[in-house]
Amino acid sequence: MAKYYVNVNPQANGDHEVHKEGCSHMPLPHNQKYLGDFPSCHGAVRKAKEWDSNADGCYYCSNACHTS
Repeated sequence: MAKYYVNVNPQANGDHEVHKEGCSHMPLPHNQKYLGDFPSCHGAVRKAKEWDSNADGCYYCSNACHTS
């Protein structure tokens, strides 16, 4: 299990990236929303989509869930 966070600031395309704790591209602490502990990025992105439908996995740490 890993801790996952979503960036509360959207990217230029409107996506809110989901990051695994320790990612080199983590947002600043005040821009992070903790999602919980998940065995993979899939559950974390589903949880983030409850908060904002434009959630997407980070290319670097959650590539299996990165769609755009």
